[in-house]
Amino acid sequence: MTSEAEDSIVEVALHEARDKMHRAIEHAKAEFASVRTGRAAPALVEKLRVDYFGSEVPLQQLAGFHVPEARVLVIHPYDKGALRSIEKAIQASDLGVNPSNDGQVIRLVFPQLSEERRRDLVKVVRQRAEEARVAVRAARRAARHDLETLERDGDISSDDLDRAEKDLEKLTHELVTEVDRLLAHKEQELLEV
Repeated sequence: MTSEAEDSIVEVALHEARDKMHRAIEHAKAEFASVRTGRAAPALVEKLRVDYFGSEVPLQQLAGFHVPEARVLVIHPYDKGALRSIEKAIQASDLGVNPSNDGQVIRLVFPQLSEERRRDLVKVVRQRAEEARVAVRAARRAARHDLETLERDGDISSDDLDRAEKDLEKLTHELVTEVDRLLAHKEQELLEV
């Protein structure tokens, strides 16, 4: 096999690993956004599943969101008939907020978080960060396995394998560092009074 073909095989394997790792980071960001910080944010409710005419639909498909004040989230349903279903979904969630329905919109007023609740949320965020790190490392492991198989089959040289593994290790380190940075930012946000 030509050196150019070997390079493209390695690039494909590294590209797939990079994609998987970046998806893990994006998932972690979404998970962090869904953890309540005492401030109102659409990310807290937009993924809530709402029973809408017999189908489970994410709230973001049924309503628009508005944050008029730091601790108030207003939900504007596109269909007023969905108000009751949205209200039920919010009450059944673990948000710990009671929705206020005026027949047009639903208002959520988020209370200040207690110190104990903040510490509990930090534990949750740390767990989600660890899940992201594990996902990044799993992508690295899968890519390394693919590269070793390519080398064993004679599709790439051992030098190419070494170079690819170094690139993979560097990428893994960068993305684990990114998860740590995101975690530190979210912890600071949660502990800020």
